Amino acid sequence: MSGEPNTRLSDLFGLAGWSKGELARLVNRQAAAMGHPQLATDTSRVRRWIDMGETPRDPVPGVLAALFTERLGRVVTIEDLGFVRSGRAGKRRDAGDAGTSGNPDGLPWAPDRTAAVLTEFTGMDLMLNRRGLVGAGAALTAGSALTSAMHDWLHSDPALSQDAPRIDDPLHTDPAGFDRYEAAPIGSQEIDALEHSVGVFRAWDAARGGGLQRKAVVGQLNEVGGMLAYRHPDHLQKRLWGVAANLAVLAGWMSHDVGLEPTAQKYFVIATHAAREGGDRPRAGEALSRAARQMVHLGRPDEALDLMKLAKSGSGGETLPRTRAMLRTIEAWAQASMGRGQAMRRTLGEAEELFVSDKGDVPPPCWMQMFDEADLHGMQALAFRTLADHEPAAATVAQRHAKKALELRGGGRQRSKIFDYISMASACFIADDPEQADRYARLALVSMGETSSHRTWDRLREMYRLTGEYAGYGKIEDLRHEIQLALPKKAARRTGSADV
Repeated sequence: MSGEPNTRLSDLFGLAGWSKGELARLVNRQAAAMGHPQLATDTSRVRRWIDMGETPRDPVPGVLAALFTERLGRVVTIEDLGFVRSGRAGKRRDAGDAGTSGNPDGLPWAPDRTAAVLTEFTGMDLMLNRRGLVGAGAALTAGSALTSAMHDWLHSDPALSQDAPRIDDPLHTDPAGFDRYEAAPIGSQEIDALEHSVGVFRAWDAARGGGLQRKAVVGQLNEVGGMLAYRHPDHLQKRLWGVAANLAVLAGWMSHDVGLEPTAQKYFVIATHAAREGGDRPRAGEALSRAARQMVHLGRPDEALDLMKLAKSGSGGETLPRTRAMLRTIEAWAQASMGRGQAMRRTLGEAEELFVSDKGDVPPPCWMQMFDEADLHGMQALAFRTLADHEPAAATVAQRHAKKALELRGGGRQRSKIFDYISMASACFIADDPEQADRYARLALVSMGETSSHRTWDRLREMYRLTGEYAGYGKIEDLRHEIQLALPKKAARRTGSADV
């Protein structure tokens, strides 16, 4: 007991609107449903949790997480409640135990906690899906806070067995209580099938957006978390961590694509942990770069740059030139959002040099196979179009890159093609070419009905803003009406971004 109020639990308790007595009764009822009928919580104990900082014993933290998750309609974890997970061991104790003070999200987690955190979070995410609830109301952790918490950990050696001894036996994990996949050994053929499923999910996301398959990806990740509870031979365990990292990135990207921003960020952090524990530093860096892209989209480019510094430095020396080129394009987009044209051009120049220097003699990892020349031009188009809000002359360069990206786009990349159309149309509006802008805007509209991506709606909304200057122009007036019809009413929120 700290003797100090648990402000995180207090804030969530206030949002939930329960009385202390109500919460005590709900804890007892939920615990009994989860197989703990002996639990007897009362009002005074709830008061000690909130006002005195007392940490309840297992299984109460998990029970509380489930109750708040259902009540608030978003995933609430044990760390979100201000509690420290039990059973930590090894050298990482201090870093992990900072969860109630300077490091509110308990980052980084101790190695033996990652599978438990992964399984708990995905299990509650699935519970929200089943009950038709919507993730909302949580706050994103600042990019600088993530960077500060994870820097030393990401740069150290993973070496699980030496770094943090496992507790009791190879099968030990904390019981999460939510759709737990029973720990059991699996072989290389099962992992082959899991790796194949990642490719299928990734292709579907690129073609159709994140809304339609997000639940399937989260469910698969939940099962992999359970598999990781069993200590397999090192070569299999490493592959399993790789699957977990890839699925977590996909779950995060799909969540971001449908506007579940805090949920997306949590998956990116989980992916970083999984990749690093599997010894794949480049994958960990790429996972962090996704969180950076999310920050730019939400109008927080300064925090994106903080994350990109960590992504680049933490990726390690084995990162392929093409991967480093991709990281540079995200950094350039953030710089463009801040109006730093000179820095953006320099960074994009580095990206081009890195991209052409990749001889292709080393096959790219599966998660980099979608970053090709079309993507390079697409990101350049986005960066220059974003800069055009500050330097209108940049719109001409944006058009050139968008046109090249569209020429190079292959099949199965429908969402990327929509983004290219919108970048092109927006750049044409800024360059005072409404005829061309109208053409590409209509191409985007025709394609958008085939995807479930909120991000395409966000960018379309920003393009609509640019049409205001041509509101009296016949074709553009019709276009404005069609855009209004295309935008879902529930998606009429603003993200706070410039055009991302």
